[in-house]
Amino acid sequence: MSKLLIIDDDVDVLSAAKLFLKRHFGQVDIEKNPERIPFLVSNGNYDVILLDMNFTRDVNTGKEGFEWLDRILDIDPKASVVLFTAYGDVEMAVRAIKVGASDFVLKPWENEKLLATMQSALEIRELRTGKTPTVKRKTESKVEIIGKSPAMQKIFETIERVAATDANILILGENGTGKDLIARAIHEKSDRADKPFVHADLGSISETLFESELFGHVKGAFTDAREDRVGRFEEANEGTIFLDEIGNIPLPLQAKLLTVLQNRSVTKVGSGKAKNIDVRLICATNEPIHARVAQRTFRQDLLYRINTIEVKLPPLRERIEDIVTLAEHFLKMYRKKYNRPVSTISAALIKQLQRYNWPGNVRELQHAIERAVILCQGNVLQPEDFFEGQPFEKQLDSAPSFDQTFQLEEMEKMLIIKTLKKFNGNITEAAREMGLTRQALYRRVEKYGI
Repeated sequence: MSKLLIIDDDVDVLSAAKLFLKRHFGQVDIEKNPERIPFLVSNGNYDVILLDMNFTRDVNTGKEGFEWLDRILDIDPKASVVLFTAYGDVEMAVRAIKVGASDFVLKPWENEKLLATMQSALEIRELRTGKTPTVKRKTESKVEIIGKSPAMQKIFETIERVAATDANILILGENGTGKDLIARAIHEKSDRADKPFVHADLGSISETLFESELFGHVKGAFTDAREDRVGRFEEANEGTIFLDEIGNIPLPLQAKLLTVLQNRSVTKVGSGKAKNIDVRLICATNEPIHARVAQRTFRQDLLYRINTIEVKLPPLRERIEDIVTLAEHFLKMYRKKYNRPVSTISAALIKQLQRYNWPGNVRELQHAIERAVILCQGNVLQPEDFFEGQPFEKQLDSAPSFDQTFQLEEMEKMLIIKTLKKFNGNITEAAREMGLTRQALYRRVEKYGI
């Protein structure tokens, strides 16, 4: 039986919230006096606590809410606390999420959103305490993100905490760590799940087409503009727009993007008429974005705009516990896809998978397993099934030198491998080092199955 505690100095708020929520929770307790919080939290074993941010008349600083939030988390570090806040307190509420709150609800609330938020908070409590989930959200994510390591458990918890809000999200992580999957999971667990999810890879959009791709254009705006075109932002209206590789856009275009985000409207190229947009913004980059701000190659005001909440994805080498689980998942996937008899992974191969550095992260592991399933002649994956007969452990860590081969493609492959290793899998830095565009390097990585 799930238990809910509501703390607010307005008896009308307490009565209305209890009247609605008692239909969905096993027990709903209400309290007007915040001084009783320590006693109630210590003895009540509540699953979710709904806490007002202001208790003193005519004071709207939110200071009291932060203080009581700290007290609650001191008593019960696994407490799931949702904040009650007015429209003007949203920034404070988002700040509170960063220091431990699970979510916030705006007053006056909509019953459906209030219920969804409380159910999400209950899931967070169950994740923290190791309970079997008792509540299924209205929208279940179809995205499969695999990981049992502590680092990934924190990521899953963060997704639950931020999904139901409209806070802007910045996902940081190396190439191949699954930033796009995290973005989709946040969207599919949000209240916008039945609206569009639009993915825009800013690293692959040229400067000349940037405005047209993102904001749209009208017929005749430029050569080859033969008809009106809707931009990515307008496509994502009422849904989520995912701006991937945002760290790659040049400064002049950063300014234009910032204007759109601030005004929440877009103007098509060739048109003087702005159109309002309502989108949830999720961005991602493999760039050291804070260092880029210090170097003045990325606007600080744009960073403030896009990173209300930051999600940092760990590289695969830092979550070794997940390697075998992921490998077995990909084995099942490709065994079925290619109708191959291979069913297990040998102990020798497991050891080598765990010893390998995986500069390409989960994406590299996935490609390696797919290739091995295709090449495997027996029922068990062995080290020799990887990299076309070369021992797995020799790849990257001790790649052959250039004087061991005169095959041009093999030399290019080895150069790419060494450069990626040098930059820890960072495609942008590796491409810059090799004098290639990111797109050209991506094509070569795909070609050689790196």
